[in-house]
Amino acid sequence: MTRRPFKTATCNELLDTFYARLRHVSVEKLVFSGVGKRDVYNITAPFVHDGEEVILGRVEERDSEFSQVFFFTLRDSVWIPRAHTHTYNLQDPCVTRIKGELIVGGVEVITAGDDPQKIVSWVTQFYRGYRIDSMRHFSSGPAMMKDIRLIELQDGRIGVFTRPQGEKGGRGMIGFTIIDSLEELNEQTFLEAEIFQDQFVREEWGGANEAHLLKNGHVGVLGHMACFDRLGKKHYYSMVFSLNPGTFETTPVKIIAARSDFPIGPGKRPDLQDVIFSGGLVRGEQGRAVLSVGVSDAEAYRIELPDPFLEYEQ
Repeated sequence: MTRRPFKTATCNELLDTFYARLRHVSVEKLVFSGVGKRDVYNITAPFVHDGEEVILGRVEERDSEFSQVFFFTLRDSVWIPRAHTHTYNLQDPCVTRIKGELIVGGVEVITAGDDPQKIVSWVTQFYRGYRIDSMRHFSSGPAMMKDIRLIELQDGRIGVFTRPQGEKGGRGMIGFTIIDSLEELNEQTFLEAEIFQDQFVREEWGGANEAHLLKNGHVGVLGHMACFDRLGKKHYYSMVFSLNPGTFETTPVKIIAARSDFPIGPGKRPDLQDVIFSGGLVRGEQGRAVLSVGVSDAEAYRIELPDPFLEYEQ
């Protein structure tokens, strides 16, 4: 498999490029009701189901990591839980469609046997179905792996993005493999994915959050990249890159949004203030797109910005 060589850039180097570009953006905060005093963040992009717009969101107490994933619908500019709909004890939802079937994923936290408040691991869980009300579990990721994402490719096969850590993936790298059907989505598939070695420097990390099939058959990947500063605070940015699924060649990562794009607001913890989490992207007309993000692990926003995938379709 061929690769076009390029120098791996740090978060700070990519930020310099990001802030040097002039761009027009429009920001909207999402308002939620029906979940008590809990925060809603790390939302997906909206999709249409039974004629109405739906999003998934992580719902959580400010001082807790134990969350639920809700399906929300829009009523009078407020997002409310979809009526009579099952919730999932998961974090960080994702959604896609494979051969017309709805695929929903999220991260289940695993607690210590002697301490139900102590999180010791996590597993990404996947559900499938043609209707929200009839989803069934069909696959689980390996222990300690978040940011697993799926996409139906131009030839009908399924692309699988992974995010190994530890000995194989450091703080978090992106892997990719291709399978013929959802029945092949198992732990071996996730663990054997090829890892892209040139996207992040060793001290930094990132992951895929959503994948888009582009007009040329390539895959536009929406994700996040992150780093620590000298004080140990985390900094997360929205980023994109393009993948040729025929050769596994990727383009360099580029940052498309930062916490500074959004108003000052509450955060889950002080070290998470400069964090945004890419939830999903809707490509629109006239070279624009709308990005859905979680902000500071406490709020949900949308930002309209230049379509970051257009250049990959040239």
